[in-house]
Amino acid sequence: MLGVTKEKGEFISMGRVSVKENKTLYQVRREELGLSREKAAELLETIPPERIEKIENQKSMPHPDEVLVMAEAYKMPKICNYYCANDCPIGQQYVPEIKQKDLSQIVLEMLASLNAMEKKQERLIEITVDGKIEGDEIKDFIHIQEELERISITVESLQLWVEQMLADGTIDVEEYNTYKNRKV
Repeated sequence: MLGVTKEKGEFISMGRVSVKENKTLYQVRREELGLSREKAAELLETIPPERIEKIENQKSMPHPDEVLVMAEAYKMPKICNYYCANDCPIGQQYVPEIKQKDLSQIVLEMLASLNAMEKKQERLIEITVDGKIEGDEIKDFIHIQEELERISITVESLQLWVEQMLADGTIDVEEYNTYKNRKV
């Protein structure tokens, strides 16, 4: 299927748009931007069209440096988390895929998790005071650990949201960095 877009009364060819199912996020984002592999290669500078094709068709795994270049050039920080959670053998075991959410949903999830942890603080102290976790403590400890993991994922969701807002220009990068780098 040939992709076209109308600009100032003219139709401009964007190259072929794949109709295959199960596209990688790399391909989906490139196509959302209306880029052919050749145009994407120009934007990415260090990744030739042939390499983009191999990555998108999963004939070759992307290298971490290529993922960083795509995430920045495509203005989609989520690509890094996608790579870690889906393509990197270590990340597949240790990094959860973070779903992009609205700020209000992130904040509500964070508050709910923090409230739940507040109620479990005393039990966590009881469990860990002797440096051993045994017997009936194991079940409670696992529940507390799962709640802490939810908090961690929510923090990562917030970080991803911030990175996307910076990439989109919704948050001023210079102003953000000025405040972030201040010593308190």
